[in-house]
Amino acid sequence: MNRKATAEDVAKEAGVSRWTVTRAYTEGSNISNKSRDLVLAVADRLGYRPNLLARSLNTKTTHQIAVLVDDFANPHKLTFLEKLTAALQSEGLMALLIHIGQKFDHANAFSNADQRQVDAIVLLGTGFKDESLLNWQKRGGPPVYVLARESTHEGIPSIACDAQKSMKEIVDHLAAKGYKRPGFMSGAKALSTALGRQKYFGKYWAKHGIKAIPELDAGAYDYRSAESALRKYLLQADAANRIDVLMCENDVLALGAFDVAQREFGLRIPEDIAIVGYDGNDLTAMSVFDITTYEQPTDAMIAALMDMLQGRGTPTSVTLPGRLIVRGST
Repeated sequence: MNRKATAEDVAKEAGVSRWTVTRAYTEGSNISNKSRDLVLAVADRLGYRPNLLARSLNTKTTHQIAVLVDDFANPHKLTFLEKLTAALQSEGLMALLIHIGQKFDHANAFSNADQRQVDAIVLLGTGFKDESLLNWQKRGGPPVYVLARESTHEGIPSIACDAQKSMKEIVDHLAAKGYKRPGFMSGAKALSTALGRQKYFGKYWAKHGIKAIPELDAGAYDYRSAESALRKYLLQADAANRIDVLMCENDVLALGAFDVAQREFGLRIPEDIAIVGYDGNDLTAMSVFDITTYEQPTDAMIAALMDMLQGRGTPTSVTLPGRLIVRGST
């Protein structure tokens, strides 16, 4: 049977020590270019690849980052995961994806990640129990970062789109268009991470003299939940006084709301009801939808996270500006 080449095989063939082989694969190590080139050439010929897991025992780093996700029904998460994993791999890191939805609770997810000795944990889910995060902080496990939401715990940095700035831009746009009866569709209720979008949406409408904003609680970030929430509202609300614009907490909710409003109730968009999403999902740009949305600065957010993970930036919470994309739904 074929046997994998070992570091000892490379050292013997190259006429160097075992430690010279190790140094050839260690960034910043004390080794001449001539020796490194020799080792790498012999290793390539023998088909040798260093065992990163074994090396982690010496370096105390595994170059693995645990990414905890739950709302897989949200297609925008796929965009985040695509860009996040690409950024990690480009810097020699690997993502360890851990499912925290359904029956997989947060406490087990943290324990799962810790047992694999990951270098850091990135929370990319919709919400985490306060107890789980507080217990984790007390135990002193690997650092935790919140991505695409705002952390509500001191000591857990987050990288998010600026909810206050984005909602001001959205409300200014809607008020200028003459809308006066806004509603807000919310998704999953987060405990330890927050979006802030509903709070700031209400804050800026209050400056226009509108304080009572109906909440359509979808309870989850998925298409069917949005349909159900808007259907329930439209069946109960007086047609003459119902909302004239619906702000959805993300694009998945906006797509579901758009579909049920038009298909089941025959409402014209935006004449009868305007709809706004949030994220910048490509689906909202399709001509059949043409939904106004707020594009999150995904690339900039991931770049900021990478700087923190790699020690190029101070681990601290930051919010970054996105971009309002006005389309036919408003």
